Amino acid sequence: MICPNCKTDMIVVEYRQIELDHCASCHGVWFDSGELELFLSAGKLGNAQDTVAGILIAPVVEAGHATRKCPTCRHGMKEVAIGQPPVHLDVCRHGDGLWFDGGEIFQFVEQLAGQPSVSEGVQQGIIAFVNEAFQAEKKGIETK
Repeated sequence: MICPNCKTDMIVVEYRQIELDHCASCHGVWFDSGELELFLSAGKLGNAQDTVAGILIAPVVEAGHATRKCPTCRHGMKEVAIGQPPVHLDVCRHGDGLWFDGGEIFQFVEQLAGQPSVSEGVQQGIIAFVNEAFQAEKKGIETK
């Protein structure tokens, strides 16, 4: 699969029976349809279906880059912003999946983990889960 950001070949990262496409060059992550729900559920991070449904209906924002093409269907994706501070994601208009630029998956998970209904112990477990899954340095997230 080709990275929608830097156009290099991505590698498959398998973690807890979830296969994700990861770009070793720009550190972006592609979640095929249904994979983000599985990933969030595996990390015990809230209601995964509601979270993903919210992303899919989020309003389109002006992209800070050229329109990226979905690595599955090759059609232009829409950019949406979720959370505070906003995390910008590219969403396939045909439902094929979601693109997180390098570091955005950590920001997204940190926001979800920081919700008032999530205890500090669970927050640390979730952050450790993401770190373990991607074996990458995180941006702006500290584990205690």
